[in-house]
Amino acid sequence: MTRTKIHITKKLEKLAKRLIVTDQNAVAGILGKWNATVFYVDRKKCWLFTNGLTRYNIILANMRASDIDNIEGIFKNTLYTQLVFDGIVTDFKYVDKIVGKLDFMKTDNDKSMMGFQNQRLYDLDLWKHQFGSLDNMPIKDLTNRMNKSIIHIGKSQRMADYTDAISEMKKQLKE
Repeated sequence: MTRTKIHITKKLEKLAKRLIVTDQNAVAGILGKWNATVFYVDRKKCWLFTNGLTRYNIILANMRASDIDNIEGIFKNTLYTQLVFDGIVTDFKYVDKIVGKLDFMKTDNDKSMMGFQNQRLYDLDLWKHQFGSLDNMPIKDLTNRMNKSIIHIGKSQRMADYTDAISEMKKQLKE
């Protein structure tokens, strides 16, 4: 069975202690590892997930303690609907298959990923003032804006290494 590793920040770890698994040997699926952090909008918890390979983002808005029991379903549904919104049309069964079971792990202290997520949250903070409250925010549209932002993937500074998360996710899902 496919497994998806999700490394969570210390702030999120405090909210979701019971999700953390200790089996570090699980092999990651084709999407590789993800990182997750928590942020707040109108005192409501939202989770930002970022894929390590593609820098693709999804946001789970207004998460409650009771949602933790169904986190796998919420994650897969949100990923699928964001993929469809971003024009990466795929089958839900395929998304379910490549994600498989979620393994939440303690932070991996990936400074590059933390900086990337902090920049996306800064962008989101600038955009959210247009909408007022969380209920008025088009989360899929705002996440789409994050995924369309130009990013650098690779070691060199060639122009070919600059892309966006949507293009990278399309490539990853075609492989």
